[in-house]
Amino acid sequence: MSELKFYTYPSCTSCRRTKAWLKNQEVTFKERHIFRETPTYEELLEILQLTTNGIDEILATRGKTYKSLDVDVDNLSISEFIKLVMDEPKLLRRPIVTDGEKLVVGYNEEGLKGITKVKQDFLLSNIS
Repeated sequence: MSELKFYTYPSCTSCRRTKAWLKNQEVTFKERHIFRETPTYEELLEILQLTTNGIDEILATRGKTYKSLDVDVDNLSISEFIKLVMDEPKLLRRPIVTDGEKLVVGYNEEGLKGITKVKQDFLLSNIS
Protein backbone atom coordinates (compact mmCIF):
# COMPACT_ATOMS: atom_id res chain seq x y z
CA MET A 1 0.00 0.00 0.00
CA SER A 2 1.30 3.44 -0.92
CA GLU A 3 1.40 6.28 1.55
CA LEU A 4 -2.06 7.51 2.40
CA LYS A 5 -2.70 11.09 1.26
CA PHE A 6 -5.31 13.04 3.20
CA TYR A 7 -6.44 16.26 1.50
CA THR A 8 -8.19 18.29 4.15
CA TYR A 9 -9.45 21.64 5.37
CA PRO A 10 -9.17 22.00 9.18
CA SER A 11 -12.51 23.75 9.76
CA CYS A 12 -14.43 21.09 7.79
CA THR A 13 -16.42 18.78 10.10
CA SER A 14 -16.06 15.77 7.79
CA CYS A 15 -12.31 16.38 7.62
CA ARG A 16 -12.01 16.49 11.41
CA ARG A 17 -14.04 13.28 11.76
CA THR A 18 -11.91 11.54 9.13
CA LYS A 19 -8.68 12.66 10.78
CA ALA A 20 -9.90 11.47 14.19
CA TRP A 21 -10.86 8.09 12.70
CA LEU A 22 -7.47 7.67 11.01
CA LYS A 23 -5.61 8.60 14.19
CA ASN A 24 -7.80 6.33 16.31
CA GLN A 25 -6.98 3.44 13.95
CA GLU A 26 -3.29 4.43 14.13
CA VAL A 27 -3.15 4.86 10.36
CA THR A 28 -0.14 6.76 9.05
CA PHE A 29 -1.02 9.47 6.53
CA LYS A 30 0.35 12.59 4.91
CA GLU A 31 -1.97 15.53 5.54
CA ARG A 32 -2.33 18.28 2.95
CA HIS A 33 -4.28 21.50 3.49
CA ILE A 34 -6.36 21.51 0.32
CA PHE A 35 -6.32 25.32 -0.07
CA ARG A 36 -2.73 26.04 0.99
CA GLU A 37 -1.26 23.05 -0.85
CA THR A 38 -3.64 22.65 -3.76
CA PRO A 39 -3.24 19.25 -5.39
CA THR A 40 -1.07 19.35 -8.49
CA TYR A 41 -2.33 18.66 -11.98
CA GLU A 42 -0.93 15.12 -11.77
CA GLU A 43 -2.49 14.50 -8.35
CA LEU A 44 -5.90 15.70 -9.55
CA LEU A 45 -5.63 13.51 -12.63
CA GLU A 46 -4.80 10.53 -10.39
CA ILE A 47 -7.77 11.33 -8.14
CA LEU A 48 -10.09 11.56 -11.14
CA GLN A 49 -8.83 8.23 -12.46
CA LEU A 50 -9.77 6.62 -9.13
CA THR A 51 -13.34 7.93 -9.11
CA THR A 52 -16.28 5.75 -10.04
CA ASN A 53 -18.50 8.71 -11.02
CA GLY A 54 -15.92 11.03 -12.56
CA ILE A 55 -16.02 14.70 -11.66
CA ASP A 56 -19.40 14.37 -9.92
CA GLU A 57 -17.71 12.38 -7.16
CA ILE A 58 -15.23 15.10 -6.23
CA LEU A 59 -17.13 18.26 -7.16
CA ALA A 60 -18.64 20.29 -4.28
CA THR A 61 -21.83 21.33 -6.04
CA ARG A 62 -23.52 22.76 -2.93
CA GLY A 63 -20.79 25.32 -2.24
CA LYS A 64 -20.86 29.02 -3.03
CA THR A 65 -17.88 28.69 -5.37
CA TYR A 66 -19.67 26.17 -7.57
CA LYS A 67 -22.93 28.13 -7.56
CA SER A 68 -21.12 31.30 -8.61
CA LEU A 69 -19.37 29.62 -11.56
CA ASP A 70 -20.15 30.98 -14.97
CA VAL A 71 -19.05 27.70 -16.55
CA ASP A 72 -20.86 24.47 -17.38
CA VAL A 73 -18.39 21.95 -15.94
CA ASP A 74 -20.05 19.14 -17.89
CA ASN A 75 -18.78 20.72 -21.11
CA LEU A 76 -15.17 21.02 -19.93
CA SER A 77 -12.41 18.66 -21.00
CA ILE A 78 -10.60 16.82 -18.20
CA SER A 79 -7.65 19.18 -18.63
CA GLU A 80 -9.89 22.26 -18.40
CA PHE A 81 -11.66 20.85 -15.35
CA ILE A 82 -8.37 20.16 -13.56
CA LYS A 83 -7.09 23.67 -14.30
CA LEU A 84 -10.37 25.12 -12.98
CA VAL A 85 -10.04 23.14 -9.75
CA MET A 86 -6.41 24.19 -9.36
CA ASP A 87 -7.55 27.82 -9.61
CA GLU A 88 -10.58 27.22 -7.36
CA PRO A 89 -9.76 24.38 -4.92
CA LYS A 90 -12.99 25.11 -3.02
CA LEU A 91 -14.69 23.24 -5.87
CA LEU A 92 -13.37 19.99 -4.39
CA ARG A 93 -15.40 17.96 -1.91
CA ARG A 94 -13.58 17.36 1.31
CA PRO A 95 -11.84 15.38 2.61
CA ILE A 96 -10.20 13.31 -0.09
CA VAL A 97 -8.22 10.26 1.02
CA THR A 98 -6.23 8.09 -1.39
CA ASP A 99 -3.54 5.46 -1.32
CA GLY A 100 -3.01 5.72 -5.07
CA GLU A 101 -5.24 2.71 -5.72
CA LYS A 102 -8.44 3.56 -3.86
CA LEU A 103 -10.27 6.80 -3.16
CA VAL A 104 -12.54 7.95 -0.35
CA VAL A 105 -14.34 11.29 -0.64
CA GLY A 106 -16.07 12.78 2.39
CA TYR A 107 -16.32 11.08 5.76
CA ASN A 108 -17.08 7.45 4.95
CA GLU A 109 -16.09 4.97 7.65
CA GLU A 110 -16.68 1.91 5.44
CA GLY A 111 -14.57 3.45 2.69
CA LEU A 112 -11.85 4.27 5.19
CA LYS A 113 -11.88 0.69 6.46
CA GLY A 114 -11.49 -0.50 2.87
CA ILE A 115 -8.62 1.83 2.04
CA THR A 116 -6.76 0.85 5.24
CA LYS A 117 -7.60 -2.88 4.97
CA VAL A 118 -4.01 -3.95 4.21
CA LYS A 119 -2.80 -2.48 7.49
CA GLN A 120 -5.68 -4.09 9.42
CA ASP A 121 -5.02 -7.52 7.85
CA PHE A 122 -1.32 -7.21 8.72
CA LEU A 123 -2.10 -6.41 12.35
CA LEU A 124 -4.60 -9.28 12.64
CA SER A 125 -2.15 -11.79 11.16
CA ASN A 126 0.46 -10.88 13.79
CA ILE A 127 -1.86 -11.38 16.77
CA SER A 128 -1.78 -15.19 16.73
